[in-house]
Amino acid sequence: MENITSLTIFENFKIRRTYDEKTETWFFSVVDIIQALEVSSDARNYWKVLKSNLRNEGSQVVTKINQLKMTASDGKSYKTDAASTEILLRLIQSVPSKKAEPIKLWLAKVGYERMQEMSDPEKALNRSREYWQKQGRSEKWIQQRMMGQETRNKLTDYWSTHGVEKNREFAILTNIIHQEWSELSVQGRKELKGLKTQNLRDHMSEAELIFAALAELSTRQIAEHAQTSGLEEK
Repeated sequence: MENITSLTIFENFKIRRTYDEKTETWFFSVVDIIQALEVSSDARNYWKVLKSNLRNEGSQVVTKINQLKMTASDGKSYKTDAASTEILLRLIQSVPSKKAEPIKLWLAKVGYERMQEMSDPEKALNRSREYWQKQGRSEKWIQQRMMGQETRNKLTDYWSTHGVEKNREFAILTNIIHQEWSELSVQGRKELKGLKTQNLRDHMSEAELIFAALAELSTRQIAEHAQTSGLEEK
């Protein structure tokens, strides 16, 4: 599954989610949703019992639960029961909670916002800009971050159309580029900055963003000139 993992907020509860780019679907942590419904002080055990009951009843909901890797409170990734908005809406019907209707509306809103961003990419850019502003970033930093993202997108577009496979091969090439300009691997720089699951570029300085963009721009221009294709590992 090609995915992007992030956190979202319902009231005071953090909800882990993963976006599957292939099916254009959000998958949410079932335990996190159960916790937000406030039906038990032990959301994991509640879900364990509920899942068993639903399975015994022959419910089709349980068969459509996916196990996806998500980051836990200890910073490590574990396989976690996750479900799409459609399955969660059906699942919530089995949970007696005063929060059922509010969280249904919230789930629908999250899906709607994603559809809006897909049809109008400017909305996604504005959302990112608002996020960075809340983080106290200067307008100059935000401009450099957005320009760097555009440079990155052009490079990955080239890779996608020239035989480079997403995820593993993208990661290999990205790491090589990063080491060339910084003398550190991507993971090495994240460790240096004390980052775990956060986006590295969101924690780069303005100078780092410039160096990263120049490295990726140069990589694309060289690849286009040489008409390279695929990834050859030595």
